[in-house]
Amino acid sequence: MKGLRLWLGEREDDKNKGFRFRSPARERRGGWWSVVVGVATAVVIAREERDEKKYSRRRTEREREREREGGGRHGVQSSEMSTRGRGRGDGGGRGRGRGQPRRDQPPPPSSSGRGGGRGRGTAGGSAPYQAAPPPQRPPHYASTSTPSSSQPPPTPSSSLSQDVERKLILQSPPPTPAAAQPSSSVQRPAQPPLPAQDPAQPPLSTKSLRPPARPGYGTVGRRCIVRANHFLVDVADRDLHHYDVTITPEVTSKKVCREIVNALIASYQESHLGKRCPAYDGRKSLYTAGPLPFVSQDFVVKLVERETTSRREREFRVAIKFAAKADLHHLQQFLHGRQLDVPQETIQVLDVVLRSTPSNNYAVVGRSFFSPQLGDTGHLGDGIEYWKGYYQSLRPTQMGLSLNIDISARAFYEPVLVSDFVATYCNIRDLSRPLSDQDRIKVKKALKMVKVELIHSEDVKRKISGVSVQPTSQLTFTSGDTGTQTSVVKYFREKYDIALKFTALPALQVGSDSRPIYLPMELCKIVPGQRYSKRLNDRQVSALLRATCQRPNDRERSINQMVKHNNYNNDKFVNEFGLRVRTELTSVDARVLPAPMLQYQDTQETPRVGAWNMIDKKMVNGGKVEFWTCVSFSRIRQDEVFRFCENLVYMCQSKGMDFNSMPLLEPRSAHPAQIEKTLLEIHKQSNAKLASSGKLLQLLIIILPDATGTYGRIKRVCETELGIISQCCQPKQASKCQKQYLENVALKINVKAGGRNNVLLNALHKKIPYVTDAPTIIFGADVTHPQPGEDASPSIAAVVASMDWPEVTKYRGLVSAQPHRDEIINDLYKTIQDPQRGTVHSGMIRELLIAFRRSTGHKPHRIIFYRDGVSEGQFNQVLLYEMDAIRKACVSLEENYLPPVTFVVVQKRHHTRLFPAQHNDRNSTDRSGNILPGTVVDTTICHPTEFDFYLCSHAGIQVNSVPPAYYAHLAAFRARYYIEGETSESESTSGGRATRERNVEVRPLPLIKDNVKDVMFYC
Repeated sequence: MKGLRLWLGEREDDKNKGFRFRSPARERRGGWWSVVVGVATAVVIAREERDEKKYSRRRTEREREREREGGGRHGVQSSEMSTRGRGRGDGGGRGRGRGQPRRDQPPPPSSSGRGGGRGRGTAGGSAPYQAAPPPQRPPHYASTSTPSSSQPPPTPSSSLSQDVERKLILQSPPPTPAAAQPSSSVQRPAQPPLPAQDPAQPPLSTKSLRPPARPGYGTVGRRCIVRANHFLVDVADRDLHHYDVTITPEVTSKKVCREIVNALIASYQESHLGKRCPAYDGRKSLYTAGPLPFVSQDFVVKLVERETTSRREREFRVAIKFAAKADLHHLQQFLHGRQLDVPQETIQVLDVVLRSTPSNNYAVVGRSFFSPQLGDTGHLGDGIEYWKGYYQSLRPTQMGLSLNIDISARAFYEPVLVSDFVATYCNIRDLSRPLSDQDRIKVKKALKMVKVELIHSEDVKRKISGVSVQPTSQLTFTSGDTGTQTSVVKYFREKYDIALKFTALPALQVGSDSRPIYLPMELCKIVPGQRYSKRLNDRQVSALLRATCQRPNDRERSINQMVKHNNYNNDKFVNEFGLRVRTELTSVDARVLPAPMLQYQDTQETPRVGAWNMIDKKMVNGGKVEFWTCVSFSRIRQDEVFRFCENLVYMCQSKGMDFNSMPLLEPRSAHPAQIEKTLLEIHKQSNAKLASSGKLLQLLIIILPDATGTYGRIKRVCETELGIISQCCQPKQASKCQKQYLENVALKINVKAGGRNNVLLNALHKKIPYVTDAPTIIFGADVTHPQPGEDASPSIAAVVASMDWPEVTKYRGLVSAQPHRDEIINDLYKTIQDPQRGTVHSGMIRELLIAFRRSTGHKPHRIIFYRDGVSEGQFNQVLLYEMDAIRKACVSLEENYLPPVTFVVVQKRHHTRLFPAQHNDRNSTDRSGNILPGTVVDTTICHPTEFDFYLCSHAGIQVNSVPPAYYAHLAAFRARYYIEGETSESESTSGGRATRERNVEVRPLPLIKDNVKDVMFYC
């Protein structure tokens, strides 16, 4: 079970919590359905009451402190960062059941174990605006000024230092009236003025924020025991030393660096290294358990060069110099909660130690290791195979240092002749014929930077830099021996007595463009162990899932077998540094939270085991569709198209929608080659027919072509060119007209028509804490990056926000392109200098706040901001930039408007898996064998001091629970279609290395039509 991990700025207490569900009727919504009616579906924000004397005393002390610092009293209340913590929970996610219509973007594949994510958050508070009664605020929403008579006194701030508070306030200062000059009774030396802040630049303060201590543990829910794939690591008291390593000439390959240092240790361990067994990280650091006999020393290491046919010996000079000592005492203090600063350097030393042996023996991909020795390999097709392996990471937890181990699989190039790879990759049967230009470019992209070994020259490896334009039979070069022109075919015949067979194929280029070296494809074999980082096609993804998908009990067994195979406690590096790894999964106390009650039109239902039934129920708010039509690009018969439309309309009506039985235009069929033309004709005809009424076509039902690859093109044309809201359907499902499928399509149509399928009963009764007590807007934000190798493609940022209150079920989405691989969202807030209007404020936050006010009639009293896709290393940076942008957007709308903000980062790509203690116990597992939805863990494997938890927010689908797919995630993927043109429905992103320049100007995305933006078009 992969847990949804959250890091919050509020306390997780014993209030009702909600989570995400799916229905046997496959009632599914986008990923932000996990917060469909507020944080009751993902997190709970609780508050501790403070007595009047306590907070008054703290407020007075804070004001005095500010006056001593020379700040005086501001005329407005300033925003202040406050408590930040983490929360974890098990599971979460989205999936597509059998018979369900294809989503705008299907979920990424995931192995078994519960899906979910992990996140962090922080909160900042300010004065409520004066237009409405101020909401009750948690204690960390503090203010820094004297409250006016119309406002209640602010609650006291929590534990962030005042220094950090002052720096954060400086990032986004609210405009102070001219009359409100700060005063001070204490004289302080004059300080130089801060430089003007460019909104496009980072905040003036980049000081790291310190998360507060965990305020407590949750108590709500039925208690149970789960097992986690965390293995306790005992650490002996050793004298850990850190040494800097410098290799000359410089080497960029970590593998070669390891070969150099390994050769050094083999040559000098006894004579110069004091018989130490150093651990090396493959870059610049070397660690020892005890000092080396020197402070600084140079060594000479010789390696045989295998990249050329000469097999010459290369000489490297390695300088080792003492850098620092790692403090194990600091680590122990931190693990026991007596030290707040994370001893990251010490943890890094121990992590390198545990990774030393596998790094030397296996293929390394990030924090994972792969090898044919670690499991069966298999074919994925097109010259690609999969290797099995494992993920490994050392983490600080409440129980101590924990080694997180998880099963993994990755695509690799098959070690075959390049000519065989080309035949498979391009589906070519006859290699005696020349490649088309399209196939040649395809091969060039697939093989660039791939290493090959020459079968006619033993143990010589070269890296492919390109593919020749001409076939091998036409290639010539200047012979170094005679200085005359000779052909490649003749050279290999005379030099190696090899008659080339496939001379019509292009040759591989392994030299530079100025001095190319050509090698025949049939004489080059792909070196094993090279990761395939390109996008997998649909067939390959399906094959990988079939080969690697495991039920939870099988996955747990595989993890145990991997730990035994690694035999950590007999590893020379582990023993050298005094580590001991436990071999049992960790038993963890967990709780299963009660499910929230759902409200339909005239009935209520409490989900059981994360599921509920839509049968005989009507939508709580049915949308209205008056003008619609249908077009089929498939081969199904016209009478089947009419039958599908008739049944779908009836289903929408039976579920509570006001759906016109008669289409505006008669349903039609068209050829897939005429998609753009057909859509344009429908647009023109519907506009002509509705011209007198001034209305637009509300819905276009599209039956997709039988072949894949057109979905993205259809959505791009409909949403950015024509302004048509569309619902795509699979041709096989449309021809069957099964009731379950029709129900799912009806639910999606209702959302796009502005309706609600269901809401939480507590939302209607305004019983969701800190969501329904005062107007609250919930944001969701995500950034998706292009596929590896697509260095010219921008990253896509998406932000969605709730447009209704207190239900918080309708989300408006905005998207924006930004520099390649840039994780920080650039367009949250921005300003433009206009010659006539002066400074023009804009940005996604501002636009969505205005839309919320227009939709609900209220300005938000509170902002809850969910952020997906941020790693721990990026958290502080993203928080500083994006919190600053949120504040500036608020102040740009109204002077002194600084509503409290809760910033929650959800991390779903961690590798924690939670398994039932008893796999056969039906009371503790769902039908897929996963732990029950609603399971939450906030002890043992969580952070020693910070506030985090794992949450399983939905039931598993078939044998696995996939990560949560939020509305922002769906919107970002939809925008990818706008720039990619024709693409497959099941493409998904993955990490990769980028070579694109960061300062390259990004071309804006096509604008989404206003009538499309007004609804949840991305669902």
